[in-house]
Amino acid sequence: MITYDFLQHYWWFLIALLGGLLVFLLFVQGGNALIFLAGKTEDERQLIINSTGRKWELTFTTLVTFGGAFFASFPLFYSTSFGGAYWVWILILITFVLQAVSYEFQGKAGNILGKTAFRIFLTLNGCLAPLLIGTAVGTFFTGSQFVVDKNAVGDIGAPVISRWCSDWRGLEAVANPFNVEVGLMVMFLAICLGAMYMINNIKHDRLASQLRRSLLICFVCFLVMFLLVVVQLITMEGYAVDANGVVSLEKGKYLTNLIEMPAVLIMLLVGAVLLVAGVLLTLFKKEFNKGIWLAAPGTVLAVMAIFMIAGYNGTAYYPSSAELQSSLTLSNSCSSEFTLRTMATVSLIIPFVVAYIAYFWRKMDKKSLTKEELESGDKY
Repeated sequence: MITYDFLQHYWWFLIALLGGLLVFLLFVQGGNALIFLAGKTEDERQLIINSTGRKWELTFTTLVTFGGAFFASFPLFYSTSFGGAYWVWILILITFVLQAVSYEFQGKAGNILGKTAFRIFLTLNGCLAPLLIGTAVGTFFTGSQFVVDKNAVGDIGAPVISRWCSDWRGLEAVANPFNVEVGLMVMFLAICLGAMYMINNIKHDRLASQLRRSLLICFVCFLVMFLLVVVQLITMEGYAVDANGVVSLEKGKYLTNLIEMPAVLIMLLVGAVLLVAGVLLTLFKKEFNKGIWLAAPGTVLAVMAIFMIAGYNGTAYYPSSAELQSSLTLSNSCSSEFTLRTMATVSLIIPFVVAYIAYFWRKMDKKSLTKEELESGDKY
């Protein structure tokens, strides 16, 4: 029997999966961050841009799908976060608009800004988008300044359920070191993924060497941030929810979640091992260029585990630091049972969509990108 509770957990699982796929696809942003760091000549920079330019739509589409899935399954989160912390989401969208415009116009005739200006825009997107997304995810553990009053829906004058309690509208998240550390972790991870993707996708010995050098630097930075985040995560207070829906602070809640959900702990460990293996093999075996295909499932599994720690096992996944009982949980922020059940049926087509994407991805990347192909083909 499929219960309402099962549907809530099922849809949080799909949210976690989409979040994992989104973080993996941020390799496009990570690659853009390397345009000037790894690309030393015009040809090398053009190869980087053409490599990421083949895939940028997938990242943006996944971001929109992630937001759409949240809207459909947990609409109270959508209205609270997107309607309250809107400066964060607006800045994220601006960086993606800069990316789209840069790919489209940097090589067009009559470009008065020049290629360099648009490449700077791409680099900004490569750094800021993962940083901001990661910082926003950090608030799943540290809390945000909002108040929820469902009775307000009957107020004819102002039927607003959620109120944001800070004039910074989400930007106050950067005042919390943990949130910034999560953002930096995601940013460095994206750059590592971007470097590994281009080592696999581009056939250019000197550029591959420069990408490996950048990969080493960013991987060390990622490890530092990762260790900081994990240590704080397992020692910080978490937002526990009892059987009556009452939220309270609990010391070591997220460590408890890992211990009481061994499958999630295994996902996190396997994901971390796959990611590290992909990076180390790429760094220490010059002929090895398939690190991205170890790091990709590793990233998805690790991110899914983080989302599950935040939402499963009686945990408020979007806590309120302004009013504890306004914190959002799977049960108090989800859609109706009918909506979740109907959408669960629609979600069964997801494996076919993934298979379709994988097939055409393989077709596009069957041949490595080379300087000669760049000279005879279309350029971004």
